[in-house]
Amino acid sequence: MNQRFIGVPEQVLKFAPKQKRRIDSDPMDESGNAIVAMLQKAADLSNDNCDRARTMANELSCQLRTTDDRINQLETEIEHFRDRAIRAETWLQLIQREIEEKLIAPMATTRPKSTT
Repeated sequence: MNQRFIGVPEQVLKFAPKQKRRIDSDPMDESGNAIVAMLQKAADLSNDNCDRARTMANELSCQLRTTDDRINQLETEIEHFRDRAIRAETWLQLIQREIEEKLIAPMATTRPKSTT
């Protein structure tokens, strides 16, 4: 143990600084090193945030592409069913005309007139 800590209780020692300040170190150098260390930590955190943002942007881009593909597929299906509905309506109109011309009209001409 260091001579400096002789007679100091163990409970006090656990709160003492872990490293002694070097006698020949300059406070300006210590401050500069501390600032550089904080800048490095900030840069690391910034890089981590950028990586997370890039990952999230890629995931959202993939989801957007998938959604866009699904929208295009649904629009194609809508057009298909719209065409089918138009064709069905055309057929129904043709069938209605045929029924009116071939079934209803002949019955009206052959129906006996009632005498009142």
